[in-house]
Amino acid sequence: MKLNLSTKEMILISIFAAITSILAQISIVVPFSPVPITLQILAVYLSAIILGSRLSFMSQLVYILLGAVGVPVFASFHGGISSILGPTGGFLISYPIIAFIIGKVTEKNYNIMMIIFGLFISLLICYTFGVLQLSFITKMSLQKAIMVGAAPYVLLDTAKVIAAYLVGVKVRQALVGANLIKC
Repeated sequence: MKLNLSTKEMILISIFAAITSILAQISIVVPFSPVPITLQILAVYLSAIILGSRLSFMSQLVYILLGAVGVPVFASFHGGISSILGPTGGFLISYPIIAFIIGKVTEKNYNIMMIIFGLFISLLICYTFGVLQLSFITKMSLQKAIMVGAAPYVLLDTAKVIAAYLVGVKVRQALVGANLIKC
């Protein structure tokens, strides 16, 4: 992976790390689960669709590293390594990985069915990381972790994925047209 970043690329990475931080604060604590409802996944998908694999991976890595050192960028203004190692940390850990996957799928100009498949496989990867860590840390069964950490969120996350795709494609086209990002 190329690490020589232009100033423009560093700014884009920072902007999308900030967008993820901001959307993480739109958070609703639910009584049945330690996993809050947030707009983080929307930000991850937007960064991937707009920036592509390399820059979105880096934006989400910056987001995770900021939180890891204690900057309160995670949901409900939390930060610190304990957030990453805690019950919901698996979701956070998945963000750079799924951003890379989504970025690759959308930058390759596959047909719409392949893109949809990639978008939802990446969501499944996010749920897998999140549910496994939730189960491990809380000592709840895998089935219970799925029921409290993934199942209740599927419809809402599907709506976020669709919204991110529809908005992200348009924003990416505008930024490419303005020569602010490369195809």
